Amino acid sequence: MEYKRILLKLSGEALSGNDKYGINASVLEAFCKEILSLSTMGVQVGIVVGGGNIFRGIQGLKKGISRTKGDSMGMLATTINALAIESMISSLGGKAKVLTSTFMEPYAERYSSDRAVQALENGFIVIFSGGTGNPFFTTDSAAALRGVEIKADILLKGTRVDGVYDCDPEKNPNAKKFENISFKEVIERNLKVMDLTAFALCSENNLPIMVFDMTKDGNLKKIINGEKIGTLVK
Repeated sequence: MEYKRILLKLSGEALSGNDKYGINASVLEAFCKEILSLSTMGVQVGIVVGGGNIFRGIQGLKKGISRTKGDSMGMLATTINALAIESMISSLGGKAKVLTSTFMEPYAERYSSDRAVQALENGFIVIFSGGTGNPFFTTDSAAALRGVEIKADILLKGTRVDGVYDCDPEKNPNAKKFENISFKEVIERNLKVMDLTAFALCSENNLPIMVFDMTKDGNLKKIINGEKIGTLVK
């Protein structure tokens, strides 16, 4: 299948590389170069980035920070990451635009699906920040929502693991990897692909999910070129 428009879900932790927190400039540059390579191939790229490298909302629950406030702080953290990606892509000669789920002018424009699609069609890499704009929803849910809204062909979930396994491959060396698996089987096996809200949204709207290792250079291009890496959920 040819993917003309993709939604990439990138964790905030991925941007910190081997650092404990923050943004590792070398890792950021490597990711942006690979993302930019897809744009030069004519692929329309949307990105939802997490904020766990800066602040994870739930971490403050036992320290006097409410879940609602903590999630709000986490949404702001995703915007910091989004602006970093936008800046790096621009420095590499690409075009990028950050759209936020809530008003954050003058830092970025407010999200709308029409504005996002127009930017994508004009060759911009669009970074969606601020999650869904509501507490209690993960950036996985935001990725699923934005993917459906912009009519992406596929949601690419970049992780540290090269696909979906029947058990944790980091704990069990005999874990079995799936090349393809259905939404139904993922639910029946209780496999952890995305949170249930995000997963249900993808399933109900027939948005396939590719789970792959984002840390390996060239994997994004391999997916676009039809090579079999990761796990396809559909």
